[in-house]
Amino acid sequence: MQQAKERDVTNVDAVVIGAGFSGLYMLHCLRDRLGLDVRGFEAAGGVGGVWYYNRYPGARCDSDGFVYCYSWDSELLQEWEWGGKYPVQPELLRYLEHVADRHDLRRSFTFDTRVTSAVYDEAAARWTVTTDGGETLSTRYLVTGIGHLSIARYVPDLPGLSEFGGEWYHTGSWPHEPVDLRGKRIGVIGTGSSGVQCIPVVAEQAEHLTVFQRTPQFSIPARHETVDENFWRDVKANYDEIWAQAKVSASGFPWQHNGKRALEVSDEERRETYERLWLHGGVRFANGSFRDLVSDDEANRTVSEFLREKIREIVKDPVTAEKLVPRHPFLSRRPIVDTNYFETYNRDNVTLVDIRAEPIVTLTPAGVRTAEAEYPLDVLILATGFDAVTGPYFGIDVRGRDGLSLVDAWRDGPSGYLGLQTAGFPNLFTVTGPGSTLGNLPITIETHVEWITDCIAHLEANGIREMEADAAAEREWMRQVNEQAESSMISRADSWINGANIPGKQRAYVFYFGHFGYFRRLCAEVAADGYRGFVLR
Repeated sequence: MQQAKERDVTNVDAVVIGAGFSGLYMLHCLRDRLGLDVRGFEAAGGVGGVWYYNRYPGARCDSDGFVYCYSWDSELLQEWEWGGKYPVQPELLRYLEHVADRHDLRRSFTFDTRVTSAVYDEAAARWTVTTDGGETLSTRYLVTGIGHLSIARYVPDLPGLSEFGGEWYHTGSWPHEPVDLRGKRIGVIGTGSSGVQCIPVVAEQAEHLTVFQRTPQFSIPARHETVDENFWRDVKANYDEIWAQAKVSASGFPWQHNGKRALEVSDEERRETYERLWLHGGVRFANGSFRDLVSDDEANRTVSEFLREKIREIVKDPVTAEKLVPRHPFLSRRPIVDTNYFETYNRDNVTLVDIRAEPIVTLTPAGVRTAEAEYPLDVLILATGFDAVTGPYFGIDVRGRDGLSLVDAWRDGPSGYLGLQTAGFPNLFTVTGPGSTLGNLPITIETHVEWITDCIAHLEANGIREMEADAAAEREWMRQVNEQAESSMISRADSWINGANIPGKQRAYVFYFGHFGYFRRLCAEVAADGYRGFVLR
């Protein structure tokens, strides 16, 4: 009986979980560059990760498309034609599907299959991985590319949701078949990035749209019109320089701040800087002006007030405008890029409800009842985000050395050394895991994938059976992560970045908010120094 059971176990060199930006490149590197026997598993029905799931109206990338892509396929960089400044979800999905087909990656993935458990066998120095399809694998290396904002959607505990008589949808699991919103009374709960993208598109289709807002947001106009054929021609002619700049920049984008402090220049120069970047639009506004906006309260006040003025200028009704004006500092939450978001509130068919002042009491068969009124709805859209970072991991029963579960290891908040490994879990690598930098994600992902690839090549070449983060090094790194966050604007507001969006979740900073270029150099230095901070056996 034991022998029969063993025959049912598939032995491989590596298992990769996820088929988004991370998983596709990770599998390509391990299989095609190192020649390892690799299996990939993806819960969705196809490749794409976050862009497979997030199909809601208006879904698009909020990083500039010309660098929200892989840098490692130089021919593809020249061949691919992006449709605009910030690609929409169908285009991003087509791009990742094209990459998968171009490099023949699908054949190594099993789709519509979740990894349910991963248990480390210390004697064999191997992971036993099981899936909901009944498959069991034994693998030397386990790599997670499961993303931050895709599979673990957050549905708040809304009284009466089961009694609501209309249709309801979550932006993170939008149906693949078309949803007809024309002429309907629609409610949207949530004004994070997905809500800000969704609301203007839904407003154009709805008979009436009611937005239920808890926290107003700063948002920068995309300015799609600022790119044209000449722009794309210049990009393709200068891609090597663009990527070189991005890799040493503060945030993974090919531009830097101007080197000045906001208050060391005249009011006129400061205003001109903000206006110029506002007209350019997009995420560049967040990190292309002064060097101290993220760290100095008075400097940040100048940009926050500038943006508050813009909201008041755009939104015609002063009462609605004040509801939309954020009280937290700019950059204390992840910057949002929008297409006509604030302009949408000038439409006659849009109502804004401030649910801090007018809390939702219950959903009813006919709509949403707040403390002051009932709003009739045919459709409710929950743009309420995700149990970010930890949520996807906690959907898998991961047990490392001495049977330690990942849930227990992260009980006081997720922890990792450079976002790559967690102490107690040998040969488990996490692409952009806890403690990783957060910026332009594709280039952050490439940084980790290439580091992991080189690391595994080193382990294979030197006959090293196990590698894991040193507990002391991990604690010191997370101390630096927390110190960096506490000294920046990110500590001034609650958000998904510190787990505050999920009731009862342990608050913790999970990303390194320091300089992206420094983080890349540090990872390279750690490897060059014999993988300092890791234990190799």
